[in-house]
Formats: sequence, C-alpha cells, structure tokens
Amino acid sequence: MASALITTSFNAESTAMQVIDGVDLTGKRAIVTGASSGLGVETARALASAGAEVTLAVRDTAAGTRAQRDIAATTGSARLHLAPLDLARPDSVQRFAEAWQGPLDILVNNAGVMAMPLTRTAEGWEMQFATNHLGHFVLAVALHDSLAQAHGARITAVSSVGHIAANVDFDDPMFEHRAYNEWVAYGQSKTAEILFAVEATRRWADEGILVNALNPGRIPSTGLMRHIPQVDASTDSDGVSWKNAQQGAATSVLLAASPLVDSVGGRYFEDCNEAGPHQPGIRRGVAPYALDPESAARLWQMSLDLLRA
Repeated sequence: MASALITTSFNAESTAMQVIDGVDLTGKRAIVTGASSGLGVETARALASAGAEVTLAVRDTAAGTRAQRDIAATTGSARLHLAPLDLARPDSVQRFAEAWQGPLDILVNNAGVMAMPLTRTAEGWEMQFATNHLGHFVLAVALHDSLAQAHGARITAVSSVGHIAANVDFDDPMFEHRAYNEWVAYGQSKTAEILFAVEATRRWADEGILVNALNPGRIPSTGLMRHIPQVDASTDSDGVSWKNAQQGAATSVLLAASPLVDSVGGRYFEDCNEAGPHQPGIRRGVAPYALDPESAARLWQMSLDLLRA
C-alpha cells in the first residue's frame, strides 16, 4: 500500500523566510549551486539567516560576489563563501569537490539551464542533460564522503513540472540519433533529477543521506527563463500560479532544512507539500516514470558509464 503524501502548513504562497522561521542551522554547512541569482540567492539567504555556513557555488564569480554581499547585508552572516563551479565541465566539478574539507550537511542542486538551443559540451553531451543532471550527479558522488560525515545530510534536487514532457531516453539521451527538441531535452534532464533522488536515497539512506526533488513553480523573474519568450501569466489556463523568487525558493528550503521532512527521502514536492500523481492537462504532480526505481538504478549506472567513457 502506498504511503500517504506528506503535507505541511505551507503552500504555494509561502516564502523561503517563512519556511525557515524558527529553524536553527547553527553549526551546519551548506552548498547551494547557482547561487548568484534567482532561486539560488533566496535559498542561500534563507539558510544563512538560520545560522548555516553557506558556500555559493557559481559559474559567474562576479555575480556571485554581488550575491554574497547582498546576502551578508540582509542576514548579517559572516559565514558566506564563494567558489567557482561549472556544472557542464566535470573537471570543474571535481576541483570544487576536492577543495571541500570536512562534513557537509546540506547540498542544494539548484543551478540549471532551460529550453536552450542544441548545444554540446566538450564531451559531446547535450547541454541541458549535462548541466542539470550529470554535473549535479558528479558533484553529489564526489561529495559523498563529506555528506556521510554529517550523519544526517540532505540533498535537494531542483527539478521542474517540465519533467512531465519526457522520460529519460536511455537509447539516445544526447540526441545523437533523434531530432532535438529543447523542451523534450529539458524534460528529460528534470526527470533525471527526480530519478537521482530516488536512487541516491536507496543507496545512501543507511549513511544518513536523504535526497528529495522538487518543482519550484513558475518564476518569470529568474535567469532560467532567458531562452523563453515573454509570457503573459494572466493568459495561462492550467491552474498553476506564478511565483516570485522568494516563494519559488520555499520548497527548496523546506527540503534542505525543515524538521517537517526529517527522515524523508526519494520523494518529489511542489508548493511545500509532496506532489500527487500527474493528471493529464494539469501542470502539477509527478509522472510515474520519474519515481520508477528500476529507471533510477539504470540512470545511475548510465551516468557512471558516461563519465568513465
């Protein structure tokens, strides 16, 4: 029998600061990828406000420096660090991980790209899959020992309702033989992030490492939308509300730090609550293939094989 969905008192309108209110993260250490703008900044801000030592892992260090100063000014935190990280380059990810010393309590895999034209990494990997999934996969695996040292670490994988557009195509994940579609590629990469949460929890829960995925909602003000034409939110008819960055970061912060989800892993949340099954025509919920344990195990092995090739 399926377990009941996890619910909280928070909802789509809740902000990251409301979710973190009353939570004490003193002594905890966190990494937030893509923390130079948008959801990453607000996630890092909330964690820092609760007393965590936060490392902003960013590709654009100039933007990261501005974000670091802004977070310090608004939270008073002096425990903020900045480190370069390019998720599309495994060597950059390895350098970042090798420089990390000591336990890691919170890893927020927040950075991502969306609906971009076909672009390939130096390895020939499709950029959305490489950035959104493979880069974060390398990061988590490389930081595994530090996460285990924390004896209760959490990994938060920022996925998307866009995952309903595509399962992972295990026969052609890099669009080498099929026609490229930016939304299918994006959907595949976001499904992969949910499958990562499922398999990482299965593998690592006994070491105190729990992983959950989430849909942050529609946030038009972030850089993630740079490849998307301007949309009039008032014309949407699928019942999904638009959010600001503070609201969009709320579910990430819930999964990263709230005691409300202690001992929870391998699940997918939206609007600060566990999502139910996706229903056709509504851009909510989780597709069954994204939680399939066999696909999750297969993706893990495929990711390892790609990185070893």
